[in-house]
Amino acid sequence: MAKWGQGDPRWIVEERADATNVNNWHWTERDATSWSKRKLKEVLEGLVVEGEAGRCEIGDLKHVEGEASCNSRKGKLIFFYEWNLRLSWKGTVKESGEKHKGSVEIPNLSEENEVDDTEINVSKKKGEGDVLKDLMRTEGTTKVREALRDYLKALKTEFTLGMILPTKAPVGQELATERKPSGSTVQDSVTPQSLDMVGVKIPTVRIHMREVFNSPADELYSIFTKKELVQKFSKCPAVIEAEKGGKLQMFEGCVSGEYTELVPSQRLVLKWRCRSWPDEHYATVALTFQDVAAQSELELECKGVPVAHEESTRQCWKKQYFEEIRNLLQQSKDNME
Repeated sequence: MAKWGQGDPRWIVEERADATNVNNWHWTERDATSWSKRKLKEVLEGLVVEGEAGRCEIGDLKHVEGEASCNSRKGKLIFFYEWNLRLSWKGTVKESGEKHKGSVEIPNLSEENEVDDTEINVSKKKGEGDVLKDLMRTEGTTKVREALRDYLKALKTEFTLGMILPTKAPVGQELATERKPSGSTVQDSVTPQSLDMVGVKIPTVRIHMREVFNSPADELYSIFTKKELVQKFSKCPAVIEAEKGGKLQMFEGCVSGEYTELVPSQRLVLKWRCRSWPDEHYATVALTFQDVAAQSELELECKGVPVAHEESTRQCWKKQYFEEIRNLLQQSKDNME
């Protein structure tokens, strides 16, 4: 076996204690079929289409046939997906108040075609109401395409969180290089103690975000600390032990960690990591909650994120946490009205 710095870098095994897919060279695959079915249902069902002719709403995703997967090879992500979808829709004609039903079929959503070129067929049950059919063919098709783009964006960001592992730099090259702050990201020079044994230095960044939510701070705080609320916004089973040293596990094990500081309604600090980050490497996440009039402001500071995972981590917090929490708060508001 060649020593570190000698021979073909594809066969270097010292980079990780378990020699897992060093330098991202080997082909790895993750099945995205089950995740995709949930996401397609989430982005398509309930779409509202309104126009001068009337109002339509996408109903159930009646038929979902196909598969999806993501592969990593030589540090690049390759996506495969092929779906045959059928949705129901119902609508009301504005002038007459007549109600009509129909379906939307997407026979071949795949990586071979752009979303704008994907075939979308709209049909309606027998009878009058062609004005609604026309509305669905125009405005409805546009809405469906936007939802399909949302699915594909999530597939390439949320689902792939942690698939690309950081690589080891050539011998003698310092990874912890200086970089001027850009926006709300600052690079840190961090060498996790747990990785010193295998000689890996990891350049990391600090992510800073501010978000405003239509809820008081105590309610927002509870969404991060109560298991039933975490499972509602994450749409997955979760382990939530909201006490100092308590465990945290979300998104089917993709995210894990523990609670290190809890100040009710004011502040949370977490050890936080993605499943495929280097072994035992954690970021430190501080969440600060503050009431602002009838709303609350959430400040997030995430320190120690591997540089290779900066964008995927930012998207995780934005899409999987903040947007889903807003949806949950809106649903709760609608149910009370």
